[in-house]
Amino acid sequence: MRRHWPFFVLVGLGVVLRVLVSVGYRPAIFYIDSMATYVPAVKTLDPDGQNPIGYVVLLLKPVLAVGDFTAVVAVQHLLGLAMAAVTYALLLRKGANRWLAALATAPILLDAYQLQIEHNVMSDTLFQAMLVGALALLAWPDRPWWPAVAAAGLLLGAAVTVRTVGQVLVLPAALYLLLAGRTWRARGALAGLLVVCFALPVLGYAWYNYAWTGRHGPARFSISAVSGTTLYGRVATFADCTGLDLPAYERPLCPAQPPGQRLGPEYWAHDAQSPATAIRDHPPPGMTGDQVLSDFARRIILHQPLGFTRTVLSDAARVFAWQRTDGPDTGYPPVARWQFQEEYPVFEPIVTTETAARVSREYGGGDPAVVTPLAKGLRWYQLHGGYTPGPAVALAVLVALAGCLAARRSPARAACALYLASGALVLLASSAFEFSWRYQLPGYVVLPAAAVLGLAALTRRQPRPPFPEPADQQAIEQFRAGGEVDFPDVVVLIAAYNEAATLGAVLDSVPSTCLGLPVATLVVVDGATDDTAEVARAHGAYTCVVEVNRGQGAALRLGYHLAREGGCRYIVTTDADGQYDMAELPLLLQPLVDGEADFVTGSRRLGANESTDPVRRLGTRVFAWLVSVLGGHRVTDTSFGFRAMRAEVTGRVRLDQPQYQSAELLVGVLSQGYRVVERPMTMRRRSSGRSKKGNNLAYGWRYTRVVFTTWWRERKTTRSSRTNLTRNIAA
Repeated sequence: MRRHWPFFVLVGLGVVLRVLVSVGYRPAIFYIDSMATYVPAVKTLDPDGQNPIGYVVLLLKPVLAVGDFTAVVAVQHLLGLAMAAVTYALLLRKGANRWLAALATAPILLDAYQLQIEHNVMSDTLFQAMLVGALALLAWPDRPWWPAVAAAGLLLGAAVTVRTVGQVLVLPAALYLLLAGRTWRARGALAGLLVVCFALPVLGYAWYNYAWTGRHGPARFSISAVSGTTLYGRVATFADCTGLDLPAYERPLCPAQPPGQRLGPEYWAHDAQSPATAIRDHPPPGMTGDQVLSDFARRIILHQPLGFTRTVLSDAARVFAWQRTDGPDTGYPPVARWQFQEEYPVFEPIVTTETAARVSREYGGGDPAVVTPLAKGLRWYQLHGGYTPGPAVALAVLVALAGCLAARRSPARAACALYLASGALVLLASSAFEFSWRYQLPGYVVLPAAAVLGLAALTRRQPRPPFPEPADQQAIEQFRAGGEVDFPDVVVLIAAYNEAATLGAVLDSVPSTCLGLPVATLVVVDGATDDTAEVARAHGAYTCVVEVNRGQGAALRLGYHLAREGGCRYIVTTDADGQYDMAELPLLLQPLVDGEADFVTGSRRLGANESTDPVRRLGTRVFAWLVSVLGGHRVTDTSFGFRAMRAEVTGRVRLDQPQYQSAELLVGVLSQGYRVVERPMTMRRRSSGRSKKGNNLAYGWRYTRVVFTTWWRERKTTRSSRTNLTRNIAA
């Protein structure tokens, strides 16, 4: 508990708040759906209502069989605490910081809207718990595990019988498995297993619904009886029937009011004056009212796809608002429904103190009662900051998106994508029917966790396999096949990938001696598909061929190893594209030979830069300033590829980056206190081909990430080394 005290503090506060709610509102809070669907279905298990009855079967009926409504909301409050615990544990497993992992659980533990919905006899808390459980089952193993995949599929399928919006969740789950498996065969098998397990409870419920409705009227193989009704409520807010060929019985569903004067979705879906009510009461022969409404909504969506998209996104964007307020008109569910009231909440004529007392006496829990001081305190807390502000959700989405797009080789990246896609889809799917603050709560549960996973993906990459990797080992064995190589004092190292057009000229420009020292050239061919290796051998270079392309950083790391093993004193790096002037080699080597430096790098800012890209020029200055601040040593150019160093330096600096190794090497050298010197050099234009580092935006972001992650890693390593040294001296 000392180690995880931030989380336990939040849990303690969450427990206190839940106890206050349970004492303040007894035995529970009943909403319209509670009385209209869930409580009646405890006896009848009738699926032909406004909502599926999975909540009744899985939680309400079993708990009422051994307890009362007080026990029902107690179980739901425990589910809320369990969601926080599972989320926290998963985030830690994926490498998240303990403070951030605890912070991600705050919306579950402390948000007053979450507390209020847990105290309702409603399906929302169970749905959230099933969502959190399924995501954790999928993301917990480092690689998908088939028992966990099967359990997650069953949970997601069962969640659909609790709330129909859960149907969309199978999409991100299946995509996650297609991306996270070891082989395509395994990925396809796991995704198929998930879909099959997901379908079992969904089809089972639909078959039960079909059998039930067939005994009492037209049989219906579906999950919900009112999906068409709610969708009609959405499209009626913008529907324009002009030019649309509609059946005669659907014509009355076209709203007469101009779009700017219409009420919101709830009015059109449920109000007694809405055309939907008339069509439900008097459907055409052989059809149900919901089927008619569903068909009309489908026609409108196909007729006005942009209008539908605009309306859904406009409502969905409300989740990012600072405060939770009512919709733009009275046709939206009022937010007061999900706020604590100073008196026992009623929704006449369905929910009154009398109807609540009647069901409480029947199932246990006592008459409805409110402890006014507690109710006032909870309401004040809810209205004065006791909720998750919308901008925090927006920030969570952006951070999670950055983690998904920018991070590489991180065990948290795939989990971040799973949580982000699931949270975003469940919010969009809810808004596609009707916006209600109640429907946004799953997003507040899932999206903060996605953000923390995104941060973990950005800052904690999965370490590369220890050197040599299998590809390195194979290349080394082939390189040694002709016997051991003894390198001279200076080795010019070139990592080349598909550079056959320019490599020959670069090799010809390398002198055989420099400052009286013999020079050899070593080319590491990084999985090239052209004649790069043949060109290197034809021009007399030592050539090591790696069969797979991994990136310049990985190729140079292999080259450093071969050069050190071959006994050279100094290693010089240059590119195969001819952008550096080999005539400047003496200027680069002189500080090393004179013993004035351990690492020498050229600088285009001190010399000449023939590049005309203003963004790259600006980036050179920005990164130079950043590395100077972090490294405590002024540099003017951090990515100049023409460098020279003592050979042993490359064996002492940790090199993990497969691509942007120039920043990692320089930051590592500065962090370890090596003497770094810059010399004015020339940066030429590429003679052919194009950069393999990506566009300016991608390059800038990845380069920034490498700078910060290397600095943080080396900072911690240096601090740890100093601490150990101090302890040894003291001992």
